[in-house]
Amino acid sequence: MLSEQILIFFQIIFIDLVLAGDNAIIIGMVASQFPAEQRKKIIFWGIGAAVVLRILFTLITAYLLQISGLRLVGGILLLYICYKLYVDVVKQSEKKESVKIDNSSFMKAITTVILADITMSLDNVLGVAGAARDHYYLLVFGLALSIILMATAATLISGWIKKYKWIAWIGLLAVLIVAIELIYTDIKVLLL
Repeated sequence: MLSEQILIFFQIIFIDLVLAGDNAIIIGMVASQFPAEQRKKIIFWGIGAAVVLRILFTLITAYLLQISGLRLVGGILLLYICYKLYVDVVKQSEKKESVKIDNSSFMKAITTVILADITMSLDNVLGVAGAARDHYYLLVFGLALSIILMATAATLISGWIKKYKWIAWIGLLAVLIVAIELIYTDIKVLLL
């Protein structure tokens, strides 16, 4: 019994490292396009939204795990977010122009981050809940760990993207892989 809990503990850590990193990539990529003061606000609101969403999703996880097509919808939403990130972040960095920031683009950034949070928070909670099974204290540990990892990584990643533009391409690829994986997983289940 103890060895099972230790195995679940490490599974949750691995899932959180992979999935919290994806969420941090999106927050970091979006925030990197703004001046430091606005970047902090985007990271704050992005992480705040992710915390609230993760708590809500954790409360209804048992129900969410039974919904067919949920990962498919999440994957399609992530494909849209990939496109938006490509247009807003990667294409913008290739232009090397001074980006004029106004309130509407700041609000668009917050909206993009929240849409990503919905998808990635759900994916993270489903992954951790699947690993934790009926060990609720491990589920709570996984939730707390994902929030800490995401908060730390978002700040680091936004600074790196500002300094090294090629990281935006790697982040975009990581999000695209998650989107394709979500779609493939659900299509495979729906076809069986």
